[in-house]
Amino acid sequence: MKTKFTPLVFAILLAALRVQADDPRTSSWFTTYSGKYARVYTNASSQTSGNAVTSWGNGSQTQSSPAYCGVQEIYFSTNWVYIRTTGLGSHIMGAWSTGFPNLPANQKVLYRIPRTNAVPPTKTLTALNAIGYFVDGVAMFDSRDGYVWTGSAESGSGNGYWNRDAYVNEAATFDPAYAHQEGTGTYHYHANPIALRYLLGDHVAYNSGSKTYSEGNATNIKHSPILGWVRDGYPVYGPYGYSTATNANSGIRRMISGYVLRNGQNGTDNLTNTLRANLPAWAQRLYNTNSAGPSALATYPVGRYMEDKAYLGDLTNSGTGQKYVQGVDYDLDEYNGRWCVTPEFPNGTYAYFVSISSNGTPTYPYNIGRAFRGDPVGSSVTVISETVTTCFLGNTNLETVLDSPTNKNGSVVLTWNAIEGGSYQVEASTNLTAWTVLQTGIKSATNQVTAAHTNVTSLDKRFYRVGRTFVATFDSAGTTVTATPASAPGGNAARGQNVYLTITLPATPPNPPTMSVPSSVYLTNTTSQWSLSGTSIAHLATNTVTALFAIPTNAPAGTHNVMVIFSPNPAYTLTAAFTIN
Repeated sequence: MKTKFTPLVFAILLAALRVQADDPRTSSWFTTYSGKYARVYTNASSQTSGNAVTSWGNGSQTQSSPAYCGVQEIYFSTNWVYIRTTGLGSHIMGAWSTGFPNLPANQKVLYRIPRTNAVPPTKTLTALNAIGYFVDGVAMFDSRDGYVWTGSAESGSGNGYWNRDAYVNEAATFDPAYAHQEGTGTYHYHANPIALRYLLGDHVAYNSGSKTYSEGNATNIKHSPILGWVRDGYPVYGPYGYSTATNANSGIRRMISGYVLRNGQNGTDNLTNTLRANLPAWAQRLYNTNSAGPSALATYPVGRYMEDKAYLGDLTNSGTGQKYVQGVDYDLDEYNGRWCVTPEFPNGTYAYFVSISSNGTPTYPYNIGRAFRGDPVGSSVTVISETVTTCFLGNTNLETVLDSPTNKNGSVVLTWNAIEGGSYQVEASTNLTAWTVLQTGIKSATNQVTAAHTNVTSLDKRFYRVGRTFVATFDSAGTTVTATPASAPGGNAARGQNVYLTITLPATPPNPPTMSVPSSVYLTNTTSQWSLSGTSIAHLATNTVTALFAIPTNAPAGTHNVMVIFSPNPAYTLTAAFTIN
């Protein structure tokens, strides 16, 4: 793919373009490698040899063209932060255990996270799939593996009261980063995102021989960074926080989870004796029920299910006869967070923390608990239907910035940031008017984001500029469409405009259930026999359908009908419901 040559002279270094918003919700995203291809070790031997690939496939998940790592776009409005991501890690992903069938793939996700937090009295349970995103653009999943005890067997569907713990049951399928992917290729973390923590400098060591990660050995004296953002707008930090929640001068220590195994210790019942006859108190509160689980402990040992853990806040310390107290006996509440000050929030915030044991092993509930502390209004979206500010654009939108040239014995070395797959040209001038091409077709070294050119000259004065002339074909993170919100009936739009239309269905015929998605949505003009199909169609509520329309510049002006068709039925026509100006 060819790109326009856009030279940059060293004397004007574009430092002003590196401005980041003060809000950690926009500034904490990890974009260092947004110009680098995602890579995978497809098997153990390739991991051992360090032979990572930029394209891969297994017949189900295929990445036939390279895709850039993680977060590629960041936008924000008054109420939302939007990220577009490939969902692919900035570290090398894989390898996974022999026989594990799935490979990661570019997810082309546009996701929004609220900038303000609401704390409802009734909590919402976490759902399967993404409950938020880590700052490298990788999906955050909850602590479940998707299988539950149905009353007679374990199944991928059921009442959801006894949920299998993903780390306990699926860790064998995790790569060295503690991540894997499901059938659609969504690379995700259920627990401690240790490779991301390494990239962010969060007390993690990397073994370049085995290509594995481990918790650092030295005493940690640094507060963990923000690792991700949950759907409710609260951050997830690494495992290390201030010893006293509201005192930034109190020292650093590992945060202690509020959950313990129901093995008869710490004031818990002993499931070996009670045979899972009862849910723990936290689950009874959240599920509003008390359901017996599988009693076959030999087949399903204690720890297999999330509900095999009890929350210390519900228990009594047998040694003192007193209830366990958060902030004294443990740090994190039943949602796996606390109200505290942090480096990014010196005035305080609620924050989740990653849970690990003293030896670095992930421990329940890993990232967040079974429910959100706040209102989980964040979600994937198909279009941005409000005015936003662009905070970051990656891959081919990254500016080429020339570092300070070095000159030693007449040898001038130019170094600049380069995107992988890009081709660059170096030009020189003695007067900033006439430019001579010194070298073209310069490419970045494999798996690096810098390039260099060496030139020897005896001139006493010379100016240099560098520009990108070509970019190899790649699999993009998707196209972000910004549209003006409108409604039907009663809305209007101008020709040539993108419109995100919210349609209120009439009561007759009876509305289909929310899970039913319309097969098509149209704007129609019966006079001229003109029609326009909507895209990005969604059924948000029983009587609410949304669709994106790109209004052509030659669309007929005037009122138009709106048609919503479900397959096989029903169909709705809203007469004269929308106006094109």
